[in-house]
Amino acid sequence: MDVRQLRYFIAVAEQLNFTEAAKTLYVAQPAVSQQIAYLEKKLGVQLFIRSKHSVELTHAGTVFLKDAREIVQRLDASIETVRQAEEGLVGTINIGLLSVSVRTFLPLVVRSFRKKYPNINIHFAFYNVGQINQKLENDEIDLAFTLSHGLGSMPGIACKKLWSQPYCVIMPHDHPLAANTLLRLEQLAQEPFVMLDRAQSPQGYDHILALCAKKGFSPHIVSHASRIDAVMLIVDAGIGITIQSRHVQMYATPTLRLVDLEGDDYEVDVVASWKEQTANRSVALFMEEVEQTLGESK
Repeated sequence: MDVRQLRYFIAVAEQLNFTEAAKTLYVAQPAVSQQIAYLEKKLGVQLFIRSKHSVELTHAGTVFLKDAREIVQRLDASIETVRQAEEGLVGTINIGLLSVSVRTFLPLVVRSFRKKYPNINIHFAFYNVGQINQKLENDEIDLAFTLSHGLGSMPGIACKKLWSQPYCVIMPHDHPLAANTLLRLEQLAQEPFVMLDRAQSPQGYDHILALCAKKGFSPHIVSHASRIDAVMLIVDAGIGITIQSRHVQMYATPTLRLVDLEGDDYEVDVVASWKEQTANRSVALFMEEVEQTLGESK
């Protein structure tokens, strides 16, 4: 049994006329009669009572009509679902992101995206920069919103710059340098540093060391922490200062001061990144929404 026979049967059952059914199917009437005869033979039952002037469904035909409609409808729905999946209109996007870098921007994108594509599910997971890079490379996430650290050295990764985020010095409010509006990096040469563990963001960690090296000193690191909120707590306790992207300012308490660094070299890009050869076509649709939202915000 093929679906064509079911479609022919449904058309005849609805029209109760072979000629009219043939017209709706855009085929010749003998072809309809032949397919109905094949179907009845396969089923081993008579579906229609035919006379010179009328066509009626048998009891078996009436019962079969309900099932035939359901089968054809389900098949059509499956075909449409597959088509939409191929176009990226149905599916799932797994997104990895830093906890605060796009907290105000991303909800706007998601709200608009879900209105346009209600059949695409979006799953979020929060990671540090190092984890995001690894999961992106291992295809464990489809799309990442993160800092640009390390992405340039990863082959096959595409990036879209969203905006630049300046580095700043974070210190207690009563620190001798806290009243400054700008600081030169070399002014921190004698300061005790608190650092986020290198494992959390190897490229970001090394970048801070490289910036200090350019100014002729190696930071005196007195403490490490595995979480950025822990770094802020240690700084707030007066143990040392830290240099971070301003995206962490949402963790800052009123007793901390964030002072920008003087110069053009002290910033990092906030980016969206994904595999260039991703098989998930929904990613391209999501990035279209990202670019549209960015354009509207300018």
